[in-house]
Amino acid sequence: MKEILKKSNYKAILHSKRANIYYLEKCRVMQKDGRVVYLTESSDENLFWNIPVANTTVILLGSGTSLTQAAVRVLASAGVMIGFCGGGGTPLFAGTDIEWMMPQSEYRPTEYMQGWISFWMNKERRLETARDFQRARCDFLEKTWGKDRDLHEENFNADDPEIERALAVYRGKIDSAKDVTELLLSEAKFTKSLYKYAAKRTRLPDFIRNHDGDDEANIFLNHGNYLAYGLAACTLWVLGIPHGFAVMHGKTRRGALVFDVADLIKDSIILPWSFISAARGDDDKHFRMTCLNKLTEHKALDYMFEIVQRSSLKYGPGDFL
Repeated sequence: MKEILKKSNYKAILHSKRANIYYLEKCRVMQKDGRVVYLTESSDENLFWNIPVANTTVILLGSGTSLTQAAVRVLASAGVMIGFCGGGGTPLFAGTDIEWMMPQSEYRPTEYMQGWISFWMNKERRLETARDFQRARCDFLEKTWGKDRDLHEENFNADDPEIERALAVYRGKIDSAKDVTELLLSEAKFTKSLYKYAAKRTRLPDFIRNHDGDDEANIFLNHGNYLAYGLAACTLWVLGIPHGFAVMHGKTRRGALVFDVADLIKDSIILPWSFISAARGDDDKHFRMTCLNKLTEHKALDYMFEIVQRSSLKYGPGDFL
């Protein structure tokens, strides 16, 4: 077993191709016989469950969890991002972000960070990158909703006139936005139209987006968004791009670029399934499994890598003018 888990094999699977993101609560994560496992305790017995570290991108640790130093050493060697969060995958207190533990035991590429910094210093190029992100966001929604049969069964369709109109209007606003503030206002209106569409399709007409809301749709949106944040943080860490160099979200927030990258796929996957799961009465576990399966099915992590890499190198490295 130890021979199989040599450090040289830990990163055999590229991060963009890894399948697993875990949310754990009420358990202990530890190293056992060369493996990383999580232990669940009950009055009758203790059970160990294996975590396939070489095929894992992110582990979210919720309420009632503990983590050993030996487990962190193995997870870091495999390049697994670790996040501490509140119950269900969201912060315990309003305004508290997930705290990420980033592996430090490896070399990462510098070309993407250098390319990102080179355009980020230029206001116009930063705005154009923000526009590119929003265009990519629309493209992914159109593609995902166009081919997902499960969404079609729930009456979510990319060729619905309401969605086609919302996409067309937003694409026009993206092209004409004179600054990031104007782009953010248009983005908010676009997202609001998607909420309205989803609420109508799932017969939740009284829905109002409220991050502190206690209805299932709002709770699932919060929980699902943190899955997307985990993938976005992993993408940026692997490419070596600091989270503070945002192109759209507030540049006073240290992790704002995580939100920019997560927005590429949130509307396409997290948003519709939050409403569908709420309407069906799914529990948290069922909802999360649905989101994780859909993130894998539609290669959301691949898409994040593709867009961030392309944006990083669009203008070439080393031009700080």
